[in-house]
Amino acid sequence: MQIKDQLKQLKPYQPGKPIEEVKKEYQLDKIVKLASNENPFGCSTHAREAIQAELEHLAIYPDGYSASLRTELAEFLQVNEKQLIFGNGSDELVQIIARAFLDQHTNTVIPSPSFPQYRHNAVIEHAEIREVPLLNGGAHDLKGMLDAMDDNTKVVWVCNPNNPTGNHLSEAELVSFLDQVPAHVLVVLDEAYFEYVRAEDFPNSLSLLKAYQNVIVLRTFSKAYGLAALRVGYGVASEELITAIEPAREPFNTSRIAQAAARAAIKDQDFIQSCRQKNEAGLKQYQEFADRFGLFIYPSQTNFVLIDFKRDADELFNALLKKGYIVRSGQSLGFPTSLRITVGTKEQNEEILTTLADLLQGIRA
Repeated sequence: MQIKDQLKQLKPYQPGKPIEEVKKEYQLDKIVKLASNENPFGCSTHAREAIQAELEHLAIYPDGYSASLRTELAEFLQVNEKQLIFGNGSDELVQIIARAFLDQHTNTVIPSPSFPQYRHNAVIEHAEIREVPLLNGGAHDLKGMLDAMDDNTKVVWVCNPNNPTGNHLSEAELVSFLDQVPAHVLVVLDEAYFEYVRAEDFPNSLSLLKAYQNVIVLRTFSKAYGLAALRVGYGVASEELITAIEPAREPFNTSRIAQAAARAAIKDQDFIQSCRQKNEAGLKQYQEFADRFGLFIYPSQTNFVLIDFKRDADELFNALLKKGYIVRSGQSLGFPTSLRITVGTKEQNEEILTTLADLLQGIRA
């Protein structure tokens, strides 16, 4: 048997160590996972109730069109129902887009470092990958991305806010960029962390869809809504674009439970507001820590921080692991001297920052 050559250059996604494995390896009773940008406050109680109610129907296939969720989300977003597409997480939508647009005769433009699934799926489709390094400070190099495009460019990826830096593009920056992108290039605005954004100049991307028919906005219920385990994301674009890419979507790709939980979660915006406020307070804790130790912290509009410790990230990662804290080493993210840390509860933040302070003081001593 012969698999695609391009698969040979890829590695499967490597999740962080399971909590139980870390407990056993280091003989710890308590583990704090701050590695995957999950919501430390869980999900809405309304979503939990909807999940419980749906358990009576596990033998029945889900609605492949997500009709009820589609109607309620469209009303919430103030868009047409036919402008929506749903995925098993927004990363499946990345896969759908790559499958629909990319092949060996095309290229795609990607900011780097950014969400790795853009590149991963482009490799599988055998497309040419044109990676444009981020600017100093972690922002997208929009001019460099424009310069990288040509007649064979089919997709450009814009991660806003960017993962793993947390930086955001303003509406003025984005509109200027969209005005210069050729009409034949699809612009993917990945807004997985949209609900956490506080910046007043953040783009109202959905309002741009009428003016820019070559734009699709991706969002997810995995982050602020706290439904990561259920895997439900969505894309918003023109009706024509959604109709064109729908055939690349697998049937029944979101479960009954996921659809029910997402519908309930939408209705509890007080929960989202509360999470946003607590997250903002947590970001301030990390900023104060970085200021105290003279460290560079990337300006984040998300529920994580990327801090440059100016030393090998794996060493700090392993030192934290032994203390019971799971974070992400920047070695695998393109920032070899940085750690990406999910903003946790106030208590979790205090604990890990105290541990980091002790480690840094020990290194200096």
